Amino acid sequence: MFERICLIVLDGVGIGELPDAIEYDDIGAHTLGNIYKTRGKLDLPNLYAMGLGNIENSRLPSVQKPTAAYGRMAQLTRAKDTTCGHWELMGHVMDPPFKTFKEFPEKVLNEWLQLANMPKAWLGNYPASGTAIIDKLGEEHMKTGAPIVYTSADSVFQIAAHEAIIPLSTLYKLCEIARKLLVGDLFVGRVIARPFVGAPGAFKRTENRKDYAVPPTGKTLLDALETQGKTTLGIGKIEDIFCKRGVKHVNHTTNNSDSIAATIDALKFNNEDTLIFTNLIDFDMKYGHRNDPDGFGQALEAFDGQLPKIINALRPVDLLILTSDHGCDPTTKHTDHTREYVPLLAYGANIKPTDLGTRTTFADIAATIYANFGLGKWHMGESLW
Repeated sequence: MFERICLIVLDGVGIGELPDAIEYDDIGAHTLGNIYKTRGKLDLPNLYAMGLGNIENSRLPSVQKPTAAYGRMAQLTRAKDTTCGHWELMGHVMDPPFKTFKEFPEKVLNEWLQLANMPKAWLGNYPASGTAIIDKLGEEHMKTGAPIVYTSADSVFQIAAHEAIIPLSTLYKLCEIARKLLVGDLFVGRVIARPFVGAPGAFKRTENRKDYAVPPTGKTLLDALETQGKTTLGIGKIEDIFCKRGVKHVNHTTNNSDSIAATIDALKFNNEDTLIFTNLIDFDMKYGHRNDPDGFGQALEAFDGQLPKIINALRPVDLLILTSDHGCDPTTKHTDHTREYVPLLAYGANIKPTDLGTRTTFADIAATIYANFGLGKWHMGESLW
């Protein structure tokens, strides 16, 4: 039995299309494989040593003697968004999933702006890349003061605004109002504030992004651990995804570098938390959604370079699990998430390197953690061991 478990989600790092990928316009998606193919290289010696390339259909270099247990996981939830992916990792499958939209009803947008005491005008209201839409509409936004609204193939309602035109406090208020409206038949997973700065032709999004999610619609592993008196540290956007439910301690880092450093510090110095739950956001946010395979590859290589520090910070009573929540193939024709298997690597002093095969649900992670702490069998999924 492990006393602590460190679960790191490499956000958007998929490892090949799921059988139903055609339903999501994701035929041919393979985040890791296509990055490797496009760049002609992917220098991940530490991940390869663990067995990343030994995973079925990884399209990556394999090794003779992996140091970790390795496999891949399919998603049961009929979705490919961050929220549903993380909820399933914690043992909850949402059925039906959140709603997705190509555009939001004008009646709802009018009500939204009326409640916010703003002029009844908005820009956008269509699926778009966040950086592309501010490049296109940012100048008009600065002239008119109208917020930029957009969505994607994922269940999100995103509001972009220049920090000098709509102050952060006002932008956050707009998000709070939208979150209250988008329920029932309009139930979306997240409302996201997307502030930016700069001048036309040189706009830049800031790290003042803020996510407005909803509490999980069912019981999660985090709830169960809290009931049992065990504590969880959420690093990155974990608190947002679960609305802080079951997350006792929070370190709201906003980029990979800070999140990795926070994880290492927690492993070295934290004795209270039994689950350290980290999301590394940059793969998805900075590179996958921007169709930037080279940047994505460099971010993966940067993580690989820090992996020995994470491993060296582990104690003999610790288990490290590396996985993802969905794909975000930067080589696809769109800029959305992709419906893919996710990699699975489990490393610890008492872990026998073995092929874990293809798991039928992300909930196997919840089942593994629940069983590890001697709490019995989770209501869905199977323990890895």
